[in-house]
Amino acid sequence: MAKLMLGNQAVARGLYEAGVTVVSSYPGTPSTEITEFASTYPEDVMHTEWAPNEKVACETAVGASIAGARSFTAMKHVGLNVAADPLFTASYTGVTGGMVIAVADDQGMHSSQNEQDSRHYAMAAKVPMLEPSDSGECKEFTKIAYDISEKFDTPVILRLSTRVSHSQSKVEECDRVEKALPEYQRNVAKYVMMPAYAKAKHVVVEQRTADLIKYAEECPLNTIEMNDTKIGVITAGIAYQYAKEALGENASYLKLGMVYPMPEKLIKDFAAKVDKLYVIEELDDFIETHCRKLGLDPIGKSLFTLIGEYSQTYLKEKILGEKNECVDFGENVPVRPPVMCAGCPHRGVFYILKKLGVMVSGDIGCYTLGAAAPLQAMDSTVCMGASISGLHGFNKGRKGGYEDKAVAVIGDSTFIHSGITGLINIAYNRSNSTVIILDNSITGMTGHQNNPANGKNIHGDPASAVDLESLIKSIGINRVTVVDPGDLAQVENVIKAELAADEPSVIITRKPCALLKSVKHKPPFKVDADKCKSCKACMKIGCPAISMTSGKAKIDTTLCVGCNLCVQMCKFGAIEE
Repeated sequence: MAKLMLGNQAVARGLYEAGVTVVSSYPGTPSTEITEFASTYPEDVMHTEWAPNEKVACETAVGASIAGARSFTAMKHVGLNVAADPLFTASYTGVTGGMVIAVADDQGMHSSQNEQDSRHYAMAAKVPMLEPSDSGECKEFTKIAYDISEKFDTPVILRLSTRVSHSQSKVEECDRVEKALPEYQRNVAKYVMMPAYAKAKHVVVEQRTADLIKYAEECPLNTIEMNDTKIGVITAGIAYQYAKEALGENASYLKLGMVYPMPEKLIKDFAAKVDKLYVIEELDDFIETHCRKLGLDPIGKSLFTLIGEYSQTYLKEKILGEKNECVDFGENVPVRPPVMCAGCPHRGVFYILKKLGVMVSGDIGCYTLGAAAPLQAMDSTVCMGASISGLHGFNKGRKGGYEDKAVAVIGDSTFIHSGITGLINIAYNRSNSTVIILDNSITGMTGHQNNPANGKNIHGDPASAVDLESLIKSIGINRVTVVDPGDLAQVENVIKAELAADEPSVIITRKPCALLKSVKHKPPFKVDADKCKSCKACMKIGCPAISMTSGKAKIDTTLCVGCNLCVQMCKFGAIEE
């Protein structure tokens, strides 16, 4: 039976049909929905979980593979940085049960801090990488990936992109094929990667790559479509869809479903059949460089950009010189920058931080929006967990001269992900640093996934919850204060007190995300226009529910959740229930 599915949903369906039994991931847009959809299948058939971070998730998948089970882990492109350590060694050990890693790249940086190209990881780790171009291929390539994994004794990476992950196309549903668990057999030479064994395994890895190149020459993943031979296009993934729509039958196509390792003879033979050869790929010149190593001279990044997403219109104009007619609205389209939601528990914290004029070492999450106007209360954002480690380095670099006017901010899920070790570093190496954990009881930015700090597992069932206060004290931080971020006066007083203290400290601002279904909101507020002095003090918190109309503040009652921040801002009592 055929259904319309998101690419991520189709990957989850592929996991089910392939007989996968262990799925462990950390949420990261645009990969999150794979594990969410996987969790809808029976737990006794396919165990799914959220891990504290991508490294743990990948290591869990490795362990399940060693046990003989088919395993899976999903992450976004920057998450693969975190999982790189086990990935590179798993390439040497190989697998018992098939193991697949899905990595979703974010061309265009819709929800990411960089635009890295994950194909380089496949080459560096020397593991095969498949790249589907639609939802149907997402499911089928997932299943094929497990066959490749077990046939060639290797982890396999499935490369997705924002457009493939979050677009829908037809998927044929099939039955699940169970994989019987083999009897566990201890194999030290295969799985203990001390130098004596690892040296021998490197030889195996190189031979495996050579074998995979031969496989790439004739495998069903790499396909040729011969049409007009004036133009030939070598492409992969979503770029294939763009090229096909832009050029249609005016071009012939070599579509690479396996983007590493790539075939040699297949590419040369295709190039010989066309007059002009193009390589169309988003981000880096990965395929183009391979073609040049084969002695070919394709048109690639000399014509197409290294930056961002492509489109049908862009390719049509670049190759055919044809420009589509489109409506240009010019400057009449209002800008809609992302903002923290009405009632967001982080808003008041950033208002106070800006008011105090402190340096803020930031992190990855909804609260990164604290850098945007009008709050503008964040000085740096690098990667998950970097706020705490970065603050320590900043204070050491300033030789302690900034310790009373610099803080780190990090969310509860991000703190679990990679903030704990940074805080240990602060305690161990003695910097007088103040860290603020913004605990909103959920993993917010990726769509409300549970985490080890909120006491619920991926299914919403009760689970052990990390006691943040006890954990922080156990690593050597003696000053731990919990505050309500909705009380601006309390937040300001506590931040001032901890910055003035002569030892490291942690402030936990604890209030659930305003969008959680379990949160009961107070009635919305309204503005008494007669009392409003048009001072715009309420606008300083950047709440999307507040605007100025005819010179007076106005609250949109469909957005307001009664968080009370604006009431505290107004000195004239103009805001009331």
